Amino acid sequence: MSGITIALSKGRIFEETLPLLAAAGIVPAEDPEKSRKLIIGTNRADVRVVIVRASDVPTYVQYGAADLGIAGKDVLLEHGGAGLYQPLDLNIAKCRMCVAAPAGFDYAAAVRRGARLRIATKYIAVAREHFAAKGVHVDLIKLYGSMELAPLAGLAEAIVDLVSSGATLKANNLVEVEQIMSISSRLVVNQAALKVKRDLLQPVIAAIEGAIK
Repeated sequence: MSGITIALSKGRIFEETLPLLAAAGIVPAEDPEKSRKLIIGTNRADVRVVIVRASDVPTYVQYGAADLGIAGKDVLLEHGGAGLYQPLDLNIAKCRMCVAAPAGFDYAAAVRRGARLRIATKYIAVAREHFAAKGVHVDLIKLYGSMELAPLAGLAEAIVDLVSSGATLKANNLVEVEQIMSISSRLVVNQAALKVKRDLLQPVIAAIEGAIK
């Protein structure tokens, strides 16, 4: 396709991206929450949106199936970001990556005495790097959903997960014991597309940049 394809995920990122796209003169024709379509047209004949899982956005952009995408920093760190140009932090979908443990567990003491901890997470790469930098011995257990259950069921002593309000942790009697990093969503661009479609992409990137400021 000679136009632009933008990879987005449903939910919070899609909602918070709409004003930024509008600033670039792009309005999706349908709401992905209400439509079953995975490819959605826009008010511009040369721009379309593909709806993919949040964790797949970098892959679609890396391999050129999408020219642009919007993905959380958490997803990009886990993906590795190879072949992706990341020109803008959009300051949307903000949250933080944290270590959380049951309220009664003395995490700091366990770390001090060099205990080997079992940590459940979806973010293996981020967790591995964090604990390695601190010299903490961990066994990482990969899970895909409901991290909060892992300590409650005795699968792990602690979890590494994204937290926004902290309400889910609280409801499951977990507390944040360490903040790893702040997370927000980034604009990612296919490097080859940036060269070949510069005339199409540059105005869109510039308009989004202006909207953030």
